[in-house]
Amino acid sequence: MRVRNKYRKSTAFPCNVGSRCSISIVVWSLVGFLLMLQIYSLISHRNTVSGDIKLRMSRHPLVRELEQVEEENIQIPPPRGKRSPRAAKRRPKRTTTLVDEFLDENSQIRHVFFPDMKTAIDPLKDAGNDSFYYYPGRIWLDTEGNPIQAHGGGMIYDERSSTYYWYGEYKDGPTYHAHKKGAARVDIIGVGCYSSKDLWTWKNEGIVLAAEESNETHDLHKSNVLERPKVIYNKNTGKYVMWMHIDDANYTKAAVGIAVSDYPTGPFDYLGSQRPLGYESRDMTVFKDDDGVAYLIYSSEDNSELHIGPLTKDYLDVKPDIRRILVGQHREAPALFKYRGTYYMITSGCTGWAPNEALAHAADSIMGPWETMGNPCIGGNKMFRLATFFSQSTFVIPLPGIPGSYIFMADRWNPADLSDSRYVWLPLIVGGPADRPFEFNFGFPLWPRVSIYWHRKWRLPSSWRVTK
Repeated sequence: MRVRNKYRKSTAFPCNVGSRCSISIVVWSLVGFLLMLQIYSLISHRNTVSGDIKLRMSRHPLVRELEQVEEENIQIPPPRGKRSPRAAKRRPKRTTTLVDEFLDENSQIRHVFFPDMKTAIDPLKDAGNDSFYYYPGRIWLDTEGNPIQAHGGGMIYDERSSTYYWYGEYKDGPTYHAHKKGAARVDIIGVGCYSSKDLWTWKNEGIVLAAEESNETHDLHKSNVLERPKVIYNKNTGKYVMWMHIDDANYTKAAVGIAVSDYPTGPFDYLGSQRPLGYESRDMTVFKDDDGVAYLIYSSEDNSELHIGPLTKDYLDVKPDIRRILVGQHREAPALFKYRGTYYMITSGCTGWAPNEALAHAADSIMGPWETMGNPCIGGNKMFRLATFFSQSTFVIPLPGIPGSYIFMADRWNPADLSDSRYVWLPLIVGGPADRPFEFNFGFPLWPRVSIYWHRKWRLPSSWRVTK
């Protein structure tokens, strides 16, 4: 009987080799456990996110106003005469798109993308109900009545003076091409700095890092390239440290430059340039974490990937610990921020001065792995979203008052006249479950989604505003 029972058991379970059954059971048990863990984590995280949104809505009803995005219905006009050479270069045989119209300085709808001086944001004239409104794409004047020159910029909040400082490329010069196939450019003038107590009224603090006029071998000679300056404060040394993209007119140098100052308003002393650990570095940014550790993030390997690595304690060099991220994705213009222990990043594609689709990325560790979460843009129309509202990311400003609320800083480049490039500032909110799965991993992300909301006109809720 025992022999028969043993035989029946072995016929009921064809694998008479015990190890095979054991392995199979263990594997499927593990798969089931992981599935249950994924479902549980997703449900609990969505509940957390939902509670976070309800709390934010109940405490700050004006958030709803920022999330009521505006739609755009811009009609492409029929052709009128010859198009500009710049627009004609872009596949002249295909149907004209809004991006083509954007790049055509002779377009009949040019004013939609680049409104004239009559509509400029002027904090000294705007009062009452018009105060504190941002108009993405309009000319923005400083307290002296001049257009702000801080392109590709970054922001710091100086706790010692309770002041925001906005640094960027000072491009108030003629646009030209160094050679026939060269990109549109403006000679280096320097890094401009503006100060503000309220993120709306900006005082020109002057050029805090100036070009070199005579020494042609100097990195900052006017014939070279200085882009995307970013400043962070080092509490250990008491220095303000500036990192920037340094290049030649042909973009073959591909390096980062470093400068330091005792004051946020400069002057900054230029220390030199380097390729981080020998790697190319083009579009870049720096990020200072809560623990005081700072990181350099830059496009490398012919812009096919991003690299990220910690800086030394004095913020003047890169430690020998570089990670390659977003490999093969061809992303640039990184802008990092952090929310509840998760690191987020907005990047753009690589299409020169032409706008393209932004992507949001997230990671539990700043050194990666990083996951792509999709296009964060909401509102406008399909082309507005695919072109990041005709702008390119440069920085994300954390806002006081409500966790998960930021200002997305971007540049609307004008390749016909780079000095007339505009600023696109829009509300960015972290909240709600992600609406798409990972691109390279299994399942939906457990992080809340990142949303950048389009508005022709908007302002920060009064509870968010910085006191003057």
